[in-house]
Amino acid sequence: MKKIGFLMAATALVAAGAAQAERASDGQLNIIYWQAPSLLNPYLSGGTKELEAASLVIEPLARYNETGTMVPFLVDEIPTVANGGVSEDLTSITWTLSEGILWSDGTPLTAADAVFTWQYCTDENSGCAQLSNYNDVESVEALDDRTIKITFSVPKPFPYGPFVGAQSPIIQAAQFAECVGAAAPTCTDANFAPIGTGPFVVTDFKANDVASFAANENYRDPAQPAFATVNFKGGGDAASAARSVLETGEFDYAWNLQVEPEILTQMSAAGQGTVVSAFGTSVERMHVNQTDPNPDLGDERGTAAHPHPFLTDPRVSRALSIAIDREILVEAGYGSAGQPTCNVLPAPAIYASTNNDWCLNYDPDEANRILDEAGWVVGDDGVRVKDGVRLSVLYQTSTNSVRQGTQALVKQMWELIGVETELRNIDASVFFGGDPSSPDTFQKFFADIEMYTNNFDGTDPERYMGNWACAEAPSPETQWQGSNNQRFCSAEYDELVVEFGQTAALEDRAALAIKMNDMLMDSGSIIPLVHRGGVSAHANSLQGVLMNEWDSELWNIADWTRAD
Repeated sequence: MKKIGFLMAATALVAAGAAQAERASDGQLNIIYWQAPSLLNPYLSGGTKELEAASLVIEPLARYNETGTMVPFLVDEIPTVANGGVSEDLTSITWTLSEGILWSDGTPLTAADAVFTWQYCTDENSGCAQLSNYNDVESVEALDDRTIKITFSVPKPFPYGPFVGAQSPIIQAAQFAECVGAAAPTCTDANFAPIGTGPFVVTDFKANDVASFAANENYRDPAQPAFATVNFKGGGDAASAARSVLETGEFDYAWNLQVEPEILTQMSAAGQGTVVSAFGTSVERMHVNQTDPNPDLGDERGTAAHPHPFLTDPRVSRALSIAIDREILVEAGYGSAGQPTCNVLPAPAIYASTNNDWCLNYDPDEANRILDEAGWVVGDDGVRVKDGVRLSVLYQTSTNSVRQGTQALVKQMWELIGVETELRNIDASVFFGGDPSSPDTFQKFFADIEMYTNNFDGTDPERYMGNWACAEAPSPETQWQGSNNQRFCSAEYDELVVEFGQTAALEDRAALAIKMNDMLMDSGSIIPLVHRGGVSAHANSLQGVLMNEWDSELWNIADWTRAD
């Protein structure tokens, strides 16, 4: 038997304890996500709230556990070169489904469902938000009912993009058969209530409000899940979500508690719940729009046809960056759960660049000098002007007290360098919702600056860095789906995306990741602010929670139980 670490052993003990329980014996589990999910299909939204809510129902072949280690879910073994699952030339990977896994409707999960999922996401008209997970996939074949062969067009040293992690689950071919391409967002029933292999099934879903789940009677472990039902409430704000677990005991689990640290400490004193946190790859960052969001442009608003009138100049972005005192932002909003950062890729350590540490030096005098040199002249009202254009930005983010506090501080800091700043906050359920008809989503980005946090599954950043390929830019042609929200586009960067996918040695992959991170920083299209630790809270009676920043926080919800 292979030796396992302490955390892996803890995981095994939790699972063993859950196996002694009885399915549906622990009543109702109450979860609150102050950012309410708008649907339960992660292929149609890049929002974390959709990924996590959907993870109760639909699953990938493998996940990442709380240590960032890949673990089997719908298979018995992770394919490798050593066990023959990955070809010697690294151009294919073959997965074998565990025997007897059923969809919640009682039909068998088969390799054909994986083939369909790939076809669904890669259809050019689908606007799939997770397309980068299928980079370089040439084909997905069902060799038999249980065997899935993925062939790549190039050697893939890290072949674990397709069907691994919360961002790349398998959906049922029978349910989504009529939902391919342009029809994808129109399939409300499937998008709101997917049939899955996970521990729960959807019983009711109200977009941007509440979802109800019940134990999946066809779940592969007959003793799981311990909870009969799940009430998944959305909306409100982070502080009220924290209070509902830590003070009132109304809920059992609250996610993403972006709340001032002193307030969390006060709430915890009530003794109802426990705050849990972990650092992964989450970065609170500003995206700097490279396209013009002027509404006068009509259907071409926010598209590559119209570059932004001044934010494509890296000098402006650099001035904005060094005019921000990140230490104050951390102190005011994050405490020990935050660290100033100058990288969009802050971890693991081997991938963290030190080439951008200039941003840690808060220097409004230097910011003013840069803008002076770039030709921006301070007007009588204190706002800079160049060629008749005012240095005025609309800065948007989701509604949250910490984010609004950050906005207010940044606005004051930017005033010192002659930048006029209008603040907008949008309900998180709408902002992260991915509705192609809404003008207020973070993908449409009809503002100059927008701020939010994002991260990636696992510890390998290949897919994450691929998010900024030119083809990932949301547009009307992609139904405003895509991960490259700021519309950064560089042929050189796209070449690095391809090279990364073909590079095997870890040190070479690290060098490429750092180069790509630095290219994004040099472009000025992203201004990183805070390397955030995930902060959530659970009731003291809730057992089995293993805080996970490498996958869905709800990755092991089948193991959760209620203490007597």
